[in-house]
Amino acid sequence: MRTVLDFSPLHRSSIGFERIFDLLEAAQSQPSDNWPPFDTMKLAEDRYRITMAVAGFKRDEIDICVQENLLVIKGERKNDVEGEYLHRGIAYRPFVRRFELAQHVQVTDAHLADGLLNISLKRELPEAMKPRRVQIDTDEAVPAKVRQIEQHAAA
Repeated sequence: MRTVLDFSPLHRSSIGFERIFDLLEAAQSQPSDNWPPFDTMKLAEDRYRITMAVAGFKRDEIDICVQENLLVIKGERKNDVEGEYLHRGIAYRPFVRRFELAQHVQVTDAHLADGLLNISLKRELPEAMKPRRVQIDTDEAVPAKVRQIEQHAAA
């Protein structure tokens, strides 16, 4: 049984969160296809890895595409089988996996070895968004201009 959530009350009381609501609604409507299996790992504060089991697929049969904040991984095996199957238990079916990426998350590289596709991601904040220190000045740091007021002697 699947529960469908209604986000309309949140739309009425918030501004600027449309992308989050769209992601939540899209996640509810996506079919739960578990092919191919994958792991996501957080390696450090700003580094991630997706590991996907793609046994039997060659490098030229897998396509990785990044558009805006969406990572799309497609796989389609070319039919190069000689002979007739008596039993077909290995799934070579085509697949498409989509991952929504947060802002400033970039794919740095991809590596295929031993039937595992490893995709490395890194969050790279622009310099303007990184925290910066502001120096605090004191009165001692700013040289004071000393003015002397002359007094006229009254005769």
